[in-house]
Amino acid sequence: MLGLLIAFVVVVWVARLVLKKYPAQPVLFTAGVVMMILTLVFGLGEILPAKTSTGSPWLDIIQSISLAFSSRAAHLGMIIMLIGGFSTYMDRIGASTALVHVAIKPLQKIGRPYLMLALTSVLSNVLAMFISSASGFGLLLMVTMYPVLVRLGVSRIAACAVIATASAPGWGPAGADSIYAAELIGMEIVPYFIQYQVPVGIATVLTLAAAHYVVQQYLDRKEPDAMAGQDVSANVTAEQARAQEAPHVPAFYALLPTLPLLIVLAFGLVDFGVKMDISLATLLSLALTMVIELVRHRNGLEVCKGVTAFWDGMGMQMAAVVTLVVAAETFSKGLLSLGAINTLITSAQEAGFGGIGMMFIFVAIIIGATLITGSGNATFFAFVPLAPKVAALSGIAPVLLVLPMNFISNLARSMSPIAAVMIVVAGAAHLSPMDLAKRTFIPVAAASVVNIALTLILFF
Repeated sequence: MLGLLIAFVVVVWVARLVLKKYPAQPVLFTAGVVMMILTLVFGLGEILPAKTSTGSPWLDIIQSISLAFSSRAAHLGMIIMLIGGFSTYMDRIGASTALVHVAIKPLQKIGRPYLMLALTSVLSNVLAMFISSASGFGLLLMVTMYPVLVRLGVSRIAACAVIATASAPGWGPAGADSIYAAELIGMEIVPYFIQYQVPVGIATVLTLAAAHYVVQQYLDRKEPDAMAGQDVSANVTAEQARAQEAPHVPAFYALLPTLPLLIVLAFGLVDFGVKMDISLATLLSLALTMVIELVRHRNGLEVCKGVTAFWDGMGMQMAAVVTLVVAAETFSKGLLSLGAINTLITSAQEAGFGGIGMMFIFVAIIIGATLITGSGNATFFAFVPLAPKVAALSGIAPVLLVLPMNFISNLARSMSPIAAVMIVVAGAAHLSPMDLAKRTFIPVAAASVVNIALTLILFF
């Protein structure tokens, strides 16, 4: 029980620091190290097993961090960096913007405002699989779709609610959290995406769109917006518009961000006698894109300057995501070394909670932490490393913990008024993030309920 008490105090301390905008990585590293030190001080457990121990329990604290870096950076980290680099390259050459423009063009011909609102929700949540930045994607939609929706008669806050939830489910093989989730349950990312994310994700996206259709229409009638039906293009500032400017490119460039997934799916469906994984597909897509750029520009220097965005993107993923994964593992290691998780599971079982009860406990923790911190990734990476051990002790399949945590951490972000995407979208429309969170709450809550229910129906 002492270990659980220490863990609770440390978790509250971590949440408070993250809420004060402390960077997540040093906070999680420090919290993990503190918990491991207290484990040794109070004799609550060991840090590393004998086969990986340095021989000194105190040095084992640092060794555990070293082992986490070496294991994660070698495989998982490389996949994350490759996909992140490719996504950055797509932004640099204008392919991501082309994808959005081509995809939304048919929607602009629909005359029914709330049907268009719902279809925008569906389409944007599909496009989000190929665009890594939720806030960047949200701002792009504010420049492109927001004026169209409002001109049709949708209120500004309703249009913003759909755009703020454009990346809400957080599904797709390009997401760092999805890649990590697949790794934890012992799968490659594409099989995890197809077998687990797709069936649950489709239902989640459709529920979100249907809820937006009903809720936003009802609230717009209850709280009319005087600017609905007007041209609000000028409300999006010149600085925000310039932030989303991209080079003029041929329409077929819209296919380039989808190349890695299309290649993996093609080799998975047809036996070419070649083993294709997401890393190889990403590098092949990079090579094909460079050839296309060379043919188009006929300037090798221009192509080489463009591809530097790929290396820059890899570096940013290493600094922002891979370090977060290792910091989160250090934090989880501290919780495990204290014996807090074993105590929590034992207490839950004695209280009558089974494995499904533990799933709901972890989902509640994810929702609460994400609402407080505004960061779905930081919350997910902090707690999901515990999932395999908790699942084993609770007698359930790891996917029953990992999959809901994967989805819910992203969904809950769209209900937090301090999340980056909520602030960016609300700011672009000169609205309050708190008011926006009130508009996203019911659709996101409905999507979350369907997500968890379908996970239990399909995989329990």
